[in-house]
Amino acid sequence: MPDVFEILHGTRAMRRLKPDPVPDDLILKVLRAGVAAANGGNTQTWRFLVLKDPARKQAVQRWYKRAYDEVIGPRYAGSAPPPGTTAEKYHRQHLAVEYLTEHFHEAPVWIVACLIGDKPTRWSAASIYPAVQNMLLACRALGLGSTLTTRHLIFEAESEAALGLPPGVHSYAILPIGWPMGKFGPVGRGPLEEIVYLDDWGKPWDAARGA
Repeated sequence: MPDVFEILHGTRAMRRLKPDPVPDDLILKVLRAGVAAANGGNTQTWRFLVLKDPARKQAVQRWYKRAYDEVIGPRYAGSAPPPGTTAEKYHRQHLAVEYLTEHFHEAPVWIVACLIGDKPTRWSAASIYPAVQNMLLACRALGLGSTLTTRHLIFEAESEAALGLPPGVHSYAILPIGWPMGKFGPVGRGPLEEIVYLDDWGKPWDAARGA
């Protein structure tokens, strides 16, 4: 098993997944990693829907694709590559996003990360996204591919109805999980010197230079 820093720097979004089944014991390891995460006051208001039902996934995928057609696709077409990414890599990413859009429902397992309670806020998200990141890291450690996607929330009410979520339960992310078609590799990010400041906003932290 790779070391923790290798996992951290190699957990890239894996959007091309095989439809082959994933053993339940591996999904349980992923879920246990999720609930080991920090959450506000240890209230544990998180809930995780493990979704395998093809019909329900297809119902959500329809809204997922509409969100791509109306919002995500045009955004890719009209934006420049982010820091640390070349135009070629950004184009490949766009192709992977298109692939996930068309094959989202074919991922053998989804984990839908939810919270129970009031309408989502910036601080309530702090009690679910650490669990999501833990699950992504666990997938990487187990050789499984996944990605954090929230695109379904562009059509939140429709998608959550398709997921069958009851009133008072809100989804924050869907993790499609499966065996990756591609290979794991380093994530593409810009240099720390451009995003890390010391004491005053905009004042570079010298220790970050060259990192």
